[in-house]
Amino acid sequence: MSIGTLGRRLLFALRFRSLNLLLSREITSDSRILYYRTIQERAQKALPFLRFDYDPYLVITGEGRLRWICDAYTSSDRYPYAQRLSDGTAYMRNSVKVVIDAYDGALDAYVSDSTDPMVQTLAKIYRGVLKPLSAMPADLRVHVRYPEDLFQVQSALYATFHMSDPETFYHREDQWQVPGAAANPRAFIRHMVMRLPGEDRPEFILMRPFTPRQKDNLAAWMVARNDGDRYGQLVVYRFPRQSLVYGPTQVANRINQDTEIARQLSLWGQRGTEVLRGEMLVIPIGESLIYVQPLYLRAQDGRIPELKRVIVAYQNRVAMEETLDAGLARLFGNAGAKVVNAAPAREGGSSAAELVRRALEHYERARAAQRVEDWALYGAEMRQLGAVLEELNQLGARPGKP
Repeated sequence: MSIGTLGRRLLFALRFRSLNLLLSREITSDSRILYYRTIQERAQKALPFLRFDYDPYLVITGEGRLRWICDAYTSSDRYPYAQRLSDGTAYMRNSVKVVIDAYDGALDAYVSDSTDPMVQTLAKIYRGVLKPLSAMPADLRVHVRYPEDLFQVQSALYATFHMSDPETFYHREDQWQVPGAAANPRAFIRHMVMRLPGEDRPEFILMRPFTPRQKDNLAAWMVARNDGDRYGQLVVYRFPRQSLVYGPTQVANRINQDTEIARQLSLWGQRGTEVLRGEMLVIPIGESLIYVQPLYLRAQDGRIPELKRVIVAYQNRVAMEETLDAGLARLFGNAGAKVVNAAPAREGGSSAAELVRRALEHYERARAAQRVEDWALYGAEMRQLGAVLEELNQLGARPGKP
């Protein structure tokens, strides 16, 4: 909105309790003011007939401009014969993508699901407000991702409705649950770049695990795909029932119960240092998973946390070391790093020490790519890290092997 005349500047100064709006020479009649600055508030004021995802995200266009993308939903509590959410919602579709310029606040809304009868009606009522998705610039379309709120609802419902046999469904014999969902409905929803089973290249996905009801081992993963023509595809990967694959809660409990880790965390806490746990990385390896979690320390008067340790968990073993290679050496080495350093190379292959070194290089490059949001490089490095870990696993240096 234009600041305009002196009278309008006076009103804005009273509204925002700032004399600078009256006294500053930098403000002219050409200046503009953003009245509603927060992303969700601005979107809700402009499009009150939609509901919005809790997590808008910032992207960079080809011209270098910053824009926020926010997923919007058409919803209703009057859809018959539907499983209702706690707020009464019986119908929910991600039919609109809203783009807001981070500099001037300009807002554009694009119809992402033209088959939705509700958005078709809204587009006729508010002509020109909802644009077709084909009108969205190509450098923005590549950043469109599957919405988290919708994925949270779908995965929560699928924990029950994956049972297709009527008798099994009635008795809830194969009921799943999302670990930690009772305390946090969005628990363990993760964006990552990885190569899905049976695919030849990594892709950007949204992922969530399932465990059997009242159990902590993994039962399945649900994946929402984001890239290209595969956008919106939901895929479920089930783990074999005869194999025990530890879930995130079990791994977190094993980390908390590890005496060495607990002693070190207690020691840091006594010094007034704040311990921050980074996001747990889950890397598929064969029919199992390897978990990697960084630990950061922040001094009592400091602001910037420092990477202090890396926790690595595989099957029933946990290790905390200063570096990833040291943690991998403890897990995959025979009696610790001694065998890793001394293990002979296979004919035509690499030694365990060489594989650990390569794994560390891929991990560090993946972290560097993640910091600059180079997801293509991140996915490539994580894929190569998984391949190296699989090779290390096949080398014969498994936990507990003599």
